[in-house]
Amino acid sequence: METEITICLGSSCYTRGNRETLEVIRHFIAAHQLQAKVFFHGDLCTGRCSQGPILRINDRVYEWVTPDNVVDILMSVFGSEDSMTSMGDNTVV
Repeated sequence: METEITICLGSSCYTRGNRETLEVIRHFIAAHQLQAKVFFHGDLCTGRCSQGPILRINDRVYEWVTPDNVVDILMSVFGSEDSMTSMGDNTVV
């Protein structure tokens, strides 16, 4: 099953860091050879501007995503030695 990653590219999320986060995710996908397993795309405003930047992976929404914490989020989804890393307050189920 393909994992869907949707990054908010609305103006608020984009200017608050998702521009850089987009590149970090692209690099992560390439570095871990996930191109065939991931559908990565952008979406316009998700309506959660006050909690942004926003990232959605399948049905889980992550708030306050930054270039610094997105790798931890991706590692928790795709597995690693740190797969049990807590997502803290940036996860909304």
